[in-house]
Amino acid sequence: MKNPDDEPATKAANKRTKNQSVSRKSKIKTVTGKEKSLAAKKKAKPEAADKKAKTKATEKKAKTKAIDKKAKTKATDRKAKTKATDRKAKTEAKSKKANAAKAQRTARPLPKTLPAKLPGRKVSASTSAATAATASQLSTLGITPYKRKKNEVYMSDEQLAHFRRMLDAWKLQLMTRVDNTLHHLRDDAENFPDSNDRATQEAEFGLELKTRDRERKLIRKIDLALERIAQGTYGYCDETGEEIGLGRLEARPIATLCVEAQERHEQTELHFNSQTGES
Repeated sequence: MKNPDDEPATKAANKRTKNQSVSRKSKIKTVTGKEKSLAAKKKAKPEAADKKAKTKATEKKAKTKAIDKKAKTKATDRKAKTKATDRKAKTEAKSKKANAAKAQRTARPLPKTLPAKLPGRKVSASTSAATAATASQLSTLGITPYKRKKNEVYMSDEQLAHFRRMLDAWKLQLMTRVDNTLHHLRDDAENFPDSNDRATQEAEFGLELKTRDRERKLIRKIDLALERIAQGTYGYCDETGEEIGLGRLEARPIATLCVEAQERHEQTELHFNSQTGES
């Protein structure tokens, strides 16, 4: 049987026990919360470190790309500047060469020309024939003989343009003949049963091929003459540097020697041939 006087003490003891239990549970909860917080912080640290490392790697990669792009741009600019410098140097050299050639042509004194007729001086028949032949040759090319102006310098721009037209027309005429020969050999070739006819045809074709071969060499000389016009050396003797002369150039536009130098060459060749024949 319970003692009524012990009831308040029992209630107080139960209350203390209950309060202690609640306090213990609260402490346990607090400790558990702290542990969870620490665990979350520990887990968050590696993730933050990984994220930071990834960010740094991305930034580093972007910087590397920017540096490479800048280097490529500099290399391209340097290459473009080098090309521009080379092009400018070539243009200046070409202009300097052309100006020097023009200055040299201008500095050359005008040749002392004689009038066509002088008292007591007769024009030979061979000279007249050569002049007529030159006029005939120019007419076949559709070009009129050049009329030199008073006090005009030798190999002026007008004279060079005249000879350039003359050489171009001559080259076109020769190339047309070559094409016509090829068509003739291809279209007109026949297999004649008679041996004499075949021999005649072969001789005819052989003669045409030899003629075209000579004309092919002439085309090469015409190209060289056009190059000399571009270089500013056309119209002057390769040996002496003297003027070849308008008349000689109109008769033979590919001439590279003046009359005197050409005669020396012919005499040397004749002497050599005679010595070879004697031996």
